[in-house]
Amino acid sequence: QMADPFLYNTGERSHYGCLGHEVQIEYLKAYVCRPSFFTDKAVIVVHDVFGWQFPDIRYIVDLMAGHGYITICPDFFKGTEPWKSTDHWGDFADWMKEHDPVKVDREADVVLKYLKEQCGAKKIGIVGFSWGGMAVHHLMLKNPQLTAGVSLYGRIIRDSEERYSLLNPTFFIFGEKDHTISVDQIFLLEDKLKQYCKVPYKIKVYPGQVHGFAQLKPEDMKPDDKPYIEEARRDMIDWIKMFV
Repeated sequence: QMADPFLYNTGERSHYGCLGHEVQIEYLKAYVCRPSFFTDKAVIVVHDVFGWQFPDIRYIVDLMAGHGYITICPDFFKGTEPWKSTDHWGDFADWMKEHDPVKVDREADVVLKYLKEQCGAKKIGIVGFSWGGMAVHHLMLKNPQLTAGVSLYGRIIRDSEERYSLLNPTFFIFGEKDHTISVDQIFLLEDKLKQYCKVPYKIKVYPGQVHGFAQLKPEDMKPDDKPYIEEARRDMIDWIKMFV
């Protein structure tokens, strides 16, 4: 029996009026937000278990677009049901088997093609949260078209040498009080990246923060957490700006 991984009650989040719009790309639905001026830089946002329609993730898409990137969050669950806060944690492992965060290559290719051919994107970064953080870690090992990645509190999966040979600059963000990821795992990640990684990488742990802290909308933040949430978001955007 796994405890609810969010100390923030996902059922009581404020509503959010989105700035972007939904599109259909081949077999995928996606949420897109563009900046007000032309750019050939884009960012893919990979949602968490709550899916591509969750207000918090759309807020992040709009935030990235506000920093000058064509930003897109595709439905990596391909129309299947996302996890809901009312679901039973006993079923989570089974749900995860059907929603494997390392089986995202085909969807990533579809979205990359769309960004290049339909949006004129030349440089493309990726950021992902929780489930999406695991997907980003995987894609940064496999897809050289992604110029830079930010993985936010993605559980560190399957220890093998090829987990650390990142193709392009990758930044790992963790919360100190995330009960899904132990400090030992973070130390191991750091140790292995030192050994195997040939591109710039960074790992940062934010004091007192729980799983899912960085995608909260301003009105849902607790005052003590606010500075760390804002810092994590600035750090994420700075990493993308440095490389994309």
